[in-house]
Amino acid sequence: MRVRAEEAGRIPHEGRLPAVANVAVRLVDVVKKFGETVAVDHIDLEVRDGEFFSLLGPSGCGKTTTLRMIGGFEEPTAGLIELQGQDVTWLPPYQRNVNTVFQNYALFPHLTIYENVAFGLRRKGVKEAEIKSRATEMLELVELPGFENRKPNQISGGQAQRVALARALINRPAVLLLDEPLGALDLKLRKQMQVELKRIQKEVGITFVYVTHDQEEAMTMSDRIAVMNRGHYEQLGEPEMLYERPQTRFVAGFLGVSNLIAGRVDATAGGDWATIALDNGVTVRAPRALAEGKTRILLGVRPEKIRLYETHETVPESHNRMPGTIRAASYMGVSTQYQVDVPGNRRLTVFEQNVERATKSELWAPGEVVVVGWQPQHSFVVRDESAEAAAEEATEVAAEPFGE
Repeated sequence: MRVRAEEAGRIPHEGRLPAVANVAVRLVDVVKKFGETVAVDHIDLEVRDGEFFSLLGPSGCGKTTTLRMIGGFEEPTAGLIELQGQDVTWLPPYQRNVNTVFQNYALFPHLTIYENVAFGLRRKGVKEAEIKSRATEMLELVELPGFENRKPNQISGGQAQRVALARALINRPAVLLLDEPLGALDLKLRKQMQVELKRIQKEVGITFVYVTHDQEEAMTMSDRIAVMNRGHYEQLGEPEMLYERPQTRFVAGFLGVSNLIAGRVDATAGGDWATIALDNGVTVRAPRALAEGKTRILLGVRPEKIRLYETHETVPESHNRMPGTIRAASYMGVSTQYQVDVPGNRRLTVFEQNVERATKSELWAPGEVVVVGWQPQHSFVVRDESAEAAAEEATEVAAEPFGE
């Protein structure tokens, strides 16, 4: 028996917000607590109809709990959950127009592939002719025609993932929830399935909400990504925007590799560029729009945006630059990863494509002196949260009365 929210100690959402067109999933001020632990912390989120949307983050960030609340497998402590404008906050999973694909696929071992795919329609009492038509259509969609009479133990892991997907899609849900469905596959197969999942999502036009901790996976498939940390998302946007213009130190570090150097904004007035005085004594430029309103910052640049120059080479006048010394080089075939010491006891990571330097003997060697350069538009700026916290703490200490 399901009890009312008030009786269970949950906080009902006050009032209902008007439905928004073209929004498949809507979360308003959603909170989930397990005892005193806050797993999801006041999330507001809108997933557009027909998009591939990913919840990305490390273990324990709240992404799976958020997905389970959308599916009805967990009830929120507070807040509102809507599916296609309908309030489903307290509805059980079977009353929501969603299906879920889990990492273990949960195929029935005693049933054939055809019967696994047709299972949901049989439970609904759909006529046999329609079951056959739709099951055949789904198996063709996931490129498994001819596998109808096999059992789950007679197919590969990638094929099992496709069967689970077909079984979920055959019911034509408004939203498909996917909880790390590729996690059990090897790297090569996982990359192949990323492409297939995106293809299938585009063909069926159903909203996908995808949970993963794999940054490359989310970047490859998603229309938009919410990068989650400690129960909330730190930034939401298209993959390119999140990578090129991260807004927090966490996002910059979680999506790929970032070189971050502390500094302060010296000037932002006029033109396209702000002047940044780095703590290592070097002055560089960054896009003015990213630096406005900030004082203590971390200036970031991705490793592949940096070029290494010989000391006698001419670095373009418009580029940011600083002296460096090669600390280590790792040949990786397509590219070489360098660790470069720069002023202020800082070390930068640099990825250099092996185009001009064709063999390992032509790579920069440890101890070589170089010039590090990159274009100002490839800089990004995030707040130096540690510096701001230290300043706030110092202000609080200074404000305390001395003695009694």
